[in-house]
Amino acid sequence: MRILVVEDERDLNRIISKRLAAAGYTVDSCYNGADALDYLAGADYDAAIFDVMMPVMDGFTAVRRMREAGDMTPVLFLTARDAVSDRVEGLDLGANDYLIKPFAFDELLARIRAMTRKSAGSATNVFTCGDLTLNASTRQVERGGKNIELSAKEFAVLEYLIRNKGAVLSRESIENNVWNYDWEGGTNVVDVYVSYLRRKVDADFDKKLIHTVRGAGWVLREEQ
Repeated sequence: MRILVVEDERDLNRIISKRLAAAGYTVDSCYNGADALDYLAGADYDAAIFDVMMPVMDGFTAVRRMREAGDMTPVLFLTARDAVSDRVEGLDLGANDYLIKPFAFDELLARIRAMTRKSAGSATNVFTCGDLTLNASTRQVERGGKNIELSAKEFAVLEYLIRNKGAVLSRESIENNVWNYDWEGGTNVVDVYVSYLRRKVDADFDKKLIHTVRGAGWVLREEQ
């Protein structure tokens, strides 16, 4: 899952971004609301974390403009502004959640999971396809009761596939979701990771779940 962190305090921005990356998220970051709108226009994000008080454009203004433009990316305000009126304003502008600084990072992760789960229309953080199970909270993957060890990027690709089960995902959409703007790699990196996943997820089973749609991309589905 790809997250945008918008926080003008650079040390805190860096800490949040590093902790999110360590938790398995793909992270981009910027320092004001105007730049955030540019990032959001250039990529698909699963969630965005906004401070409120920032230079150039504050978080409230940026989120209002997002919603006016029809961008429904889930938003969490992470701010020191703790007045009830501030929380009401933020939520009324279209934010999905509001967390006061200082905060516990475990709570931030839990709120991100809840926010993105609701956005995806899922009641839990556990996703299934046939006998394949992915737990986004514990980062465990099993198939047929057998534990499957995945690297961080393998897990991210599989999570994107299973969250969009039944939908054909292009190389570009997978790359945009799993790799951030700092990534500099080859054009076939998605093909390589899909190949890795096939060996780990499908190779030992007669029924294959990862399918190539020629000229379009890949789809995770259980064949009838």
